[in-house]
Amino acid sequence: MTARILVVDDERPIAEILKYNLEREGYEVVLAFDGEEALERLEEKEPDLILLDIMLPKKDGFAVCREIRAHKEIPIIMLTAKESELDKVLGLELGADDYVTKPFSAREVMARVKATLRRTRAFVGGGQKKWRQGDLLVDPETMQVFNRGRPVDLTPKEFDLLAVLIQRPGRLFNRQQLLNSVWGYDFYGDERTVDVTIRRLREKLELNPAEPEYIHTKRGVGYYFRQKHPF
Repeated sequence: MTARILVVDDERPIAEILKYNLEREGYEVVLAFDGEEALERLEEKEPDLILLDIMLPKKDGFAVCREIRAHKEIPIIMLTAKESELDKVLGLELGADDYVTKPFSAREVMARVKATLRRTRAFVGGGQKKWRQGDLLVDPETMQVFNRGRPVDLTPKEFDLLAVLIQRPGRLFNRQQLLNSVWGYDFYGDERTVDVTIRRLREKLELNPAEPEYIHTKRGVGYYFRQKHPF
């Protein structure tokens, strides 16, 4: 099935270039040129992935990302002209799955889109068994997560990271291993990306994120999922 990509950028030449290259790869493309239009197109077209510029009129990319994440788990790749580490971390904190810094090559963006869609879809289908640890239940076929019987809304990257950890309870992963497993070997970000995503996971899964029940830290090394008996 052809994936539909929503491209949101107020610089029309950039939006058109992205549209041209994405369509050459076989994707269906929808364009929006400001934050409010992006949210309208999101509801109308139900895209499979969003390329979202940060510097937008009416509503900036951070505000749009925040609104999307309030009720949808569509993969989001942020586009930014800034090299600021704060912008990248803020985007990840809000639930973005990846980011690309302008100026970028079309080849880089296409690679990010393909990798994000591939990882997002990797857990769908195939009749995989569910993963259960303590009160936590993860269904890889539907990408649903339940904690103490209640659904937990995770972004695709949060889900992927949890899936890596929960399948191997007790195994210690360093940050680079998690980057490679979840974001891919071609990811250009740094290890802070893992820390940000772990923090978001804890906020959603743990009763007390400061004293986690599930995802634990081995100081100076990395993270592991503590083995729990099923409820």
